[in-house]
Amino acid sequence: MKRTVDAAESRMASRAWWDADADDYQAEHGAFLGAADFVWCPEGVREAEAGLLGPVTGARVLEVGCGSASCSRWLAARGALPVALDLSAGMLRHARAASDETGVAVPLVQASADQLPFADGSFDLACSAFGAVPFVADAGAVFREVARVLRPGGRWVFAVTHPMRWIFPDDPGPSGLTVVNSYFDRTPYVEVDETGRATYVEHHRTLGDYVRQLHGAGFALLDLVEPEWPEGHDREWGQWSPLRGRLFPGTAIFVCRRS
Repeated sequence: MKRTVDAAESRMASRAWWDADADDYQAEHGAFLGAADFVWCPEGVREAEAGLLGPVTGARVLEVGCGSASCSRWLAARGALPVALDLSAGMLRHARAASDETGVAVPLVQASADQLPFADGSFDLACSAFGAVPFVADAGAVFREVARVLRPGGRWVFAVTHPMRWIFPDDPGPSGLTVVNSYFDRTPYVEVDETGRATYVEHHRTLGDYVRQLHGAGFALLDLVEPEWPEGHDREWGQWSPLRGRLFPGTAIFVCRRS
């Protein structure tokens, strides 16, 4: 269903959802994401090849919506000084377990992306691989918080579902190729329990919304990466599939610089 959701309700739903889903999510996607790898998206774009963050050695890096923190461990192994943040205690439990497994420990912080518990100018870089941004009611608030904790000139790179996917059903098969929703309808997608309480919330923004919100937070957009589906990649992940990937983008990666 679709209905309006404020920041507090969205935050509460996301915390409960990801706490409950953490084990299943990790069981389904953990091998693809790796214990200490930096995979930007279901198309398999890796930071090792893409270099979207630029040099990371010695950099203080904030990973927003870290999940099991595999990206932060990859960064730490390359000489960065990462901090991994997530709203979900369940996901951070997997992050601690993976740190024990790999021997690569990173600081873990439980907090919401629109309420970062860090001092101004604490980080050189910030990143988010499908974490936090779609699940927060006000993306502009996230961007302003990231801008606040970044030093001037710092990069903010984040990956989200490509906004045009909002117009199609959440289906990787042929029925997922027919437009059913308006691109311009920003009403959040909401799942509720028997009492009407939101249990899952995801927010839609257009490409223009993202650009305006980033500009309003003091970021310059350096690049917008729309990964093509790679040859020979046959893995389905939710709505991502070779069928859809050959026809239209599933991911948008925004590469930004703080002024």
